[in-house]
Amino acid sequence: MTAKGEAWLVDLTRLASRIGHGPMTGVDRVEHAYLRELMRRDVTLFALVQSAIGFLLLDRAGVARLAALVEGRETAPRARRLERLLRRDQPARADAEALLRRAAVARAPAPLLARMLRRHLPAGMRYLNLGHANLTPRVFAAVHAVPGARAGVLVHDVIPLDHPELTRVGIPEVFARKMAAVAAGADLVIHTTHAGRQRDEAQLARLGRVPAGRVAQLGMEPAAPAPEEVPPDLDLASPYFVVLGTIEPRKNHALLLDAWERMPQGPRLLVLGGRGWRNETVFRRLDGLAAGGRVVERRGLSDGAVAAVLSGARALLFPSFAEGTGLPALEAAALGVPVVCSDLPELREVMGDYPVYLAPTDGYAWSEVIGLIEQAGGSSRDRGARFVLPSWEDHFKTTLSPDW
Repeated sequence: MTAKGEAWLVDLTRLASRIGHGPMTGVDRVEHAYLRELMRRDVTLFALVQSAIGFLLLDRAGVARLAALVEGRETAPRARRLERLLRRDQPARADAEALLRRAAVARAPAPLLARMLRRHLPAGMRYLNLGHANLTPRVFAAVHAVPGARAGVLVHDVIPLDHPELTRVGIPEVFARKMAAVAAGADLVIHTTHAGRQRDEAQLARLGRVPAGRVAQLGMEPAAPAPEEVPPDLDLASPYFVVLGTIEPRKNHALLLDAWERMPQGPRLLVLGGRGWRNETVFRRLDGLAAGGRVVERRGLSDGAVAAVLSGARALLFPSFAEGTGLPALEAAALGVPVVCSDLPELREVMGDYPVYLAPTDGYAWSEVIGLIEQAGGSSRDRGARFVLPSWEDHFKTTLSPDW
C-alpha cells in the first residue's frame, strides 16, 4: 500500500558508478531492486547521483533513464572531452554521467547541495542510502535542510571495522568516517540480519549514537542458468566444486587450496571471481595450481553463466571468515546445490539448516566433508524440500513502510 503524497529520494550514486563494470555486485543488486520497486510504486520519486562535477537531482523520468542505462536498454552517447578527462579511467561512467547531467532537473556543487534539495524536494520526503556512497555530514545536513525530511541508511555490514585485517589498506579509516556520519545523521538504520544488527549497533555506539533500527533480510532473485553463456573451454562434464566471490582475504580461499593440495586426485575446484586485494600469496598459489588443471580460475562470467556453473556443482564451498548476508550461498541453495559454509551467526540466520556448517579454520574438517560429498556423487543433492528464498516483497514491507 502506498501512502498518498509519499515522496522518496534514493541515492543511486553507486549504481551509476558501476555502469560498464560488468555483472552487478551484491550491493549493486540491492540498489537496483529498490530502483525497480520505487519506479513501480505511485510515489513522488527523486534520485541523487554524485558526478565528477557535482550532485545531480533526477526526477522520475531521469530515474527511468538511469534504469535503462543500468539494464542495458540504452547506451549513453560519448561524453565531452572535459567530462571524459574527469573520469579518465572510467569512460563508461563519464558517458553515463554526461547523459544524467542533461536529464537532471537540478545540479549543484557540493557546497550548494542543501539549497538544491530545499528548493526541489517536498517537505516530509524520505532519503534512502543503500550503497554506502555519500555517507557524509554534508549530505545528511542537506537532507535534513528539507522540512520534515528523514534519512534512512541500509548498512550491509561493518566488516571493515570488525576485521580491518581482512580489508584493503585505508578502508577501515574511510569506513569509520562513514559510520560516524550515519551515527550522527541517520534517522533509521536498516540491518540485514539480527546478528548483523548487534555488530552494527556495537560500532555505532562506539562512534557516538545508535539510530533507530529495523531488521529486513535482503530479497533474492536468482538468475536463470544460461548454459549457452558458459565459455566453451570451461568443462562442466567432469565433477567439480565451486567457490564464488572476490578473491580477497575474507573469503578464505587459502583453506580450499590447502584441501586441494591434500587431494592429489579427485574433482576440480572452479574459482569464480575477480582477484581482489592483500592476497598475493593466494594469487601465486592459484597460478601454480592452474597448471595442473584441477583448480580453474574464472572471472567476469555473466549471471546466467554463473548460475549454470553452480547448477552442475557437487557443492558450493563458502569458507568466509566474515559475512553480511552471504548471497552466493543463497544463490546455490536456490538452485538446490549443496552448500558447505562457515559457521557464522549471520549465515545460520539466513540459511537455516540447509548447509553443512564448519569452522573456517578447520581445514581437515573441510577436506573430510568435501571427500564425503564427492564419494556420494549426485546423491548429495537430495536436500528434501527446496530452499525458500527470502523475498524482496517482505523486505520492502519493512523498509518502505510509511511509519518512519
